[in-house]
Amino acid sequence: MSYSERLNAVIPGGAHTYSRGDDQYPSIAPQILARGKGAYVWDGDGNKFLDYGMALRAVTLGYSNERVNNAAIIQINNGVNLTRASVIELEVAEKFIDLIPSAEMVKFAKNGSNVTTGAIKIARAYTGRRYVCFPRQHAFFSFDDWFIGKTLVTRGIPEEHYKYSLLFDYNEVNSLENLFNEYPDDIACIIMEPATMVGPCDPDCNFVCSVDKTCKDCPKNKTNFLQKVREICHKNGALFILDEMITGFRWHIQGAQTWFDVEPDISTFGKGMANGFSVAAIVGKKEFMSVGGIKETGSERVFMLSTTHGAEMTALGAFKETIDIYKEGKVISHLWQYGEKLYNGINNISKENDLLDYVYMDGNYISMNFATKNEKKEISMEFRTLLLQELIKGGVLAPWIAVSVAHGEVELKLTFDAYERALNVYKKALEDGIDKYLVGPAVKPVFRKFN
Repeated sequence: MSYSERLNAVIPGGAHTYSRGDDQYPSIAPQILARGKGAYVWDGDGNKFLDYGMALRAVTLGYSNERVNNAAIIQINNGVNLTRASVIELEVAEKFIDLIPSAEMVKFAKNGSNVTTGAIKIARAYTGRRYVCFPRQHAFFSFDDWFIGKTLVTRGIPEEHYKYSLLFDYNEVNSLENLFNEYPDDIACIIMEPATMVGPCDPDCNFVCSVDKTCKDCPKNKTNFLQKVREICHKNGALFILDEMITGFRWHIQGAQTWFDVEPDISTFGKGMANGFSVAAIVGKKEFMSVGGIKETGSERVFMLSTTHGAEMTALGAFKETIDIYKEGKVISHLWQYGEKLYNGINNISKENDLLDYVYMDGNYISMNFATKNEKKEISMEFRTLLLQELIKGGVLAPWIAVSVAHGEVELKLTFDAYERALNVYKKALEDGIDKYLVGPAVKPVFRKFN
């Protein structure tokens, strides 16, 4: 049996995250990975690949960073998980609150889905309202029913579990205002990512951001979409929640909220917090977070979030060391600068091959991905699969683009070389038809009605 057959025989979906499943990769992709070091991973047969997946964007310093690992090992020797709150739990809570300007209290967990759901519960408890709003363009907030019920994958979810979830369009103020008009005094919160590959700036804004020039330096900062959403929330008595799962520890050490100079009431973090170790967090103002407390005698209890392994010491030790590395080094500047070289280099290669209308890097220097189009210049999953397939043949695994500190000049050249070779096949597929070159089926969206 192949690795894929063995995995799917014992694990529904073949992995514990759907974005790791076979349907997300070309047929020739490695079916299983054995280890990672720096910017590279090795499959079960010992084949080496330059990786841009970086553990679903959770690794920012490179795989198996020795300082982070050693910090985790210290906490293993301290007992891993104790009967009451641990010293490292207190130290890291205080350290994180000092780091994030909008944070006065924090609650740790192991998964991003748990903390986003916890944030929703805080908002509903604090406001006494039912409805939750989020942008339809943002890919994922939680595995819980309040979110999944608004996707195509509704099997197994009763309608009453998501009927209080409402969708609006990112960067369209009117679509959000319409919801507040339709459900007056009954919207508890807005939860959204600060930015994806699409940012919150005005369409006519031509300010060019870089690692040294953030959005708060832009004269139009106070009119961007995030500022408008915050204003609408507070005008209508709703809480403003930013989900920094992906943007946190990439856009800025204090999150994209500092980059865009906007202050949320509550925010959630995860992924890059501990360089691959499992840590997620809700942070926010004490006024809101304290609804989950136990010291206000006589107040009605809110069972906000309670997890046996939420403050597991190993991961918190790794998180503490990760923060220290960020503070003393140039992690964020490297992510931006490498991203700029990668973004511009890929597009230059496409231009030199007369393919810039068909395949290019889209987004921005810190959040980018390949755009792939067919011979009709329509976005194509088939041609995306072909590109990923050919990059894999060149030793590059790039299901998406997540840069780490371990990506350097050697990795950049390897990427450009693989991309140049991939374009030779891409051009032939545009001319002769993709069926002659694509091995196996095209990758599929995670959120689809049928397998």
